[in-house]
Amino acid sequence: MSNDTPQQANIGVVGLAVMGANLARNLAGREGNTVAVFNRSPERTRTLLDEHPEAGFVASEELDAFVASLRKPRTAIIMVQAGKGTDAVIEQLAERFEEGDIIVDGGNANFQDTRRREKDLRDRGLNFVGAGISGGEEGALNGPSIMPGGSKEAYETLGPILETIAAEVDGEPCVTHVGTDGAGHFVKMIHNGIEYADMQLIGESYDLLRRVAGHDVEAIADVFAAWNEGDLQSYLIEITGEVLRQRDAATGEPLIDVIQDHAGSKGTGVWTVQNAVGLGVPVGGIAEAVFARAVSSKPEQREAVRGVMRSRPDAAAVGESFEDDVRAALYASKVVAYAQGFDAIIAGAEEYDWDIDHAQIARIWRGGCIIRAKFLNRIAEAFERDTRPVTLLEDPYFAKVIQDGEAAWRRVVVVAAQSGVPAPGFSSALAYYDSLASERLPAALTQGLRDFFGAHTYRRTDKDGTFHTLWSGDRTEVEMG
Repeated sequence: MSNDTPQQANIGVVGLAVMGANLARNLAGREGNTVAVFNRSPERTRTLLDEHPEAGFVASEELDAFVASLRKPRTAIIMVQAGKGTDAVIEQLAERFEEGDIIVDGGNANFQDTRRREKDLRDRGLNFVGAGISGGEEGALNGPSIMPGGSKEAYETLGPILETIAAEVDGEPCVTHVGTDGAGHFVKMIHNGIEYADMQLIGESYDLLRRVAGHDVEAIADVFAAWNEGDLQSYLIEITGEVLRQRDAATGEPLIDVIQDHAGSKGTGVWTVQNAVGLGVPVGGIAEAVFARAVSSKPEQREAVRGVMRSRPDAAAVGESFEDDVRAALYASKVVAYAQGFDAIIAGAEEYDWDIDHAQIARIWRGGCIIRAKFLNRIAEAFERDTRPVTLLEDPYFAKVIQDGEAAWRRVVVVAAQSGVPAPGFSSALAYYDSLASERLPAALTQGLRDFFGAHTYRRTDKDGTFHTLWSGDRTEVEMG
């Protein structure tokens, strides 16, 4: 390990756990890159060098030597645990970096933390970039989808480097400058929220095919493989078939049957819902996916309820067309989840003054990332039209998807309810669609009740202004302004 080769590397990576090591290897394998690496524990650095001598890493055991090995403007990507660990590394680099140098956080940081960090470092003359990186360990190594924020000036240096390692679709690298300060991590957060919803809908489809249609696991794997040949083609649909085909070596049973049904969560789905609520954006599909994971992880409550049940409904009788119905419901609900996610991106851009190209976001999600899917091309096309849709559900292509699948969607929700099979993703997506499609909603009654107990006022349908009824008095109406 050398510490006497200053200013050789055009990019550095700090943090060499699996994601950081794979990203460093990806960078080193691209023409024009020389990669400096540093890890707090030198043993991890030595292991990386021993296992991958072909990478030609410029490795350092001390942070000062790592900084000295970077060409100006120095550019370093941090791949360490989010939170205090990230703050500590940022401060250590900031103390050593000079004006115009670039610090990149490639972890799943909260975008509000990224906004704070960016402002702090900007005030110190440094560039800070929060970059969402999607694709997991495989993507980091072979080509992720990358969502960097930060200043345009920082992207002039960083962008060409990231383009060398990003996934490519139709010759286009799956990376774009998302917007200033925390925009990159915000969009990555929404990406992960959509990912939650997508997986929940896939899980509900599997559950219905197994518990209602009576398919065995191998047959369901075949169904997903067939779906992946059509409009539902996506990474998650593809790997669903692979997971379902896997057999447990110890028991010979399908692996899915020996995995505990308690789903974990790393927080980005929760952040999506929390921030969407703050922005006034309904993301029920994502929220239900978050809640479904929470319910799955309450074994004591689940056992308690099962202990007092007298009976459960029998599975409803369904015909051979049920598979097609589930496919249609999955597609329609998936469209709703993506529509809600893009609504949140639009609202976030307005709130934080980000100039986000929504079509370009759809395009960079086509490769490398977990939610990559065939129909992202259609989303990009929708946002590229002269008249952008108020919601993706208004776009002609997606409106037809809903129209063609609506009857099947409703049948699936009914069958799920009759059979006692939870389908919160399908149900909430349909309720969202019906809410948008309704000429009148019961929110009028909600406003009346709010005015009754809290004098919150209401608006009328027949004239301008806000009004209040004197409920505790003579119940006359007064105009409030």
